[in-house]
Amino acid sequence: MKIGLVLEGGAKRGIYTAGVLDVLLENGLIADGVIGVSAGAIHGCSYASMQAGRSIRYNMKYGCDYRFMSFKSLFLTGNMVETEFCYHELPEKLDPYDNEAFKRSGIEFFAVCSNVETGQAEYVKCNDMFADIDYIRASASMPLVSQIVEVGGKKLLDGGIADSIPLKAAENLGFEKNIVVLTRPQGYRKKPAHLSWLLSLVYRKYPKFVRACKNRHKEYNKELDYAAAQEKAGKAFVLRPSRLIKIGKMEQNLDIVREMYELGRSDALKVIDKIKEFVGKAK
Repeated sequence: MKIGLVLEGGAKRGIYTAGVLDVLLENGLIADGVIGVSAGAIHGCSYASMQAGRSIRYNMKYGCDYRFMSFKSLFLTGNMVETEFCYHELPEKLDPYDNEAFKRSGIEFFAVCSNVETGQAEYVKCNDMFADIDYIRASASMPLVSQIVEVGGKKLLDGGIADSIPLKAAENLGFEKNIVVLTRPQGYRKKPAHLSWLLSLVYRKYPKFVRACKNRHKEYNKELDYAAAQEKAGKAFVLRPSRLIKIGKMEQNLDIVREMYELGRSDALKVIDKIKEFVGKAK
C-alpha cells in the first residue's frame, strides 16, 4: 500500500509544514510520494531530497532579503518572489539542493499548478528538480503578485486556486493512505476572496481562472470536509497547527517564522507514534 504526503500551501505560513516534515525525516518516515501545493511543494522538495533542516535554515538566513518575497521585488521584477534569486541562486549556490539524493530517493513528487486557461489543476510529476523548477515556481506563484509562468505549453499559476488540499488527487494517483499537512488550525473555514473585482479585471482574458478564484473558498471548505471524512475512515492522517500564530504572507519577523516552524515540529512530535502506527498498518 502506497503512502502519500499531501501538503497544503500558505506562503510564509507554510513553514509549519517544514517543521512537520523535518520530524518525519528524523524519525525515518519516508512516504512513497509527495503532492505539494505552493509553499507545500517548495518545502516538500527538501523532504524528497532528505535534507532535514534546509527549509528553516534558508528562511532564517534569507527571509528578510527583499528578493525572497517583497513588494520591492514585485515592483522591480513583476514577481513578489524574485525568480532568479529564489529558484536558481538559492538552490543552486547559496543553500544547494541535493538533486541527486532526490533522484535516488524513489519518492514520486507532484507539484500542483492551476492552469490559467482552463481553470483546472495540473498535477505535474517532477523527476529532476532543477529541470522541472518552473513547475515548482508556478505552483507557488500567487495571483496578482506574480507573472503567469509559461512552461510545457501551458500558462500556470498558484496551485492553491484550483486544488488547495489535493487529497483526492493523491488517491487518484494511487496513494491509498495519506498524511495530510494543513497550515490552518482546526475550525478554520475559508471566506470569499475580497479582491474578486481585481481578479476579474487582471485576468479578464481567462474567465475560467477567474471563476476558479471566486469559487476557491467553497472548494477549499469541501476539501477540508473530505479530509476529515477520510481521516475518520482511517485513510488519512491529518496534522494542522494546534494553535493560531498570526503570521503574514510576507512575514519579516524571523522570530514569528521560527515560532511557526517550531509549532510544526512540536505538533508532529506529539503524534509521531500515531503516525508510525498509521504508516505501519499501511505497510
